[in-house]
Amino acid sequence: MNETRTPSMPRTAPPSAVPPRATPTRRPAPAPLPVPATAPDWPTRWHLLIPASLRNQMAALGLWQNPIPLIPSDHLTQTLAVLERYGWARSLDFSPTGRMCIRGAQTFLEHTGHVTPTARNRAVDYMQQTLQENGVHAPFFAWNDYTDRTFPQVKALITVSATAARKNGE
Repeated sequence: MNETRTPSMPRTAPPSAVPPRATPTRRPAPAPLPVPATAPDWPTRWHLLIPASLRNQMAALGLWQNPIPLIPSDHLTQTLAVLERYGWARSLDFSPTGRMCIRGAQTFLEHTGHVTPTARNRAVDYMQQTLQENGVHAPFFAWNDYTDRTFPQVKALITVSATAARKNGE
């Protein structure tokens, strides 16, 4: 079986010895996952005693760690998480037992640094838009205080508003 080869004959391998060539496939990039909805802990006494301007200066020097402000869709999701954790209330931003209305939960998140005033206003715009699409022309905080309002309705408003904000990239 000694076969003599000439220099002009190419070297070949039996077909079974050649590994199959895989063609590279391009996978689409996965969609970004939403931020997990976790309600922050109640701020510490130091956080409440130190003014926001001083906390921001300390953060610039590396002496304080401020939370990263969220975009409107994630802010709405976190607002819902706050209401689920601390309880939902009507008529008061903060009840004596620690429960909050929608505006109270947003205020809590803004004072703890989890949202900027601009992002909060955009989130409010999305809630107002959702209410107007459903035929309600009252401010969201007045809608929250209606006597026949239930927490599942509040949850639906915030969820639909967060979805609309996420579709718009906010």
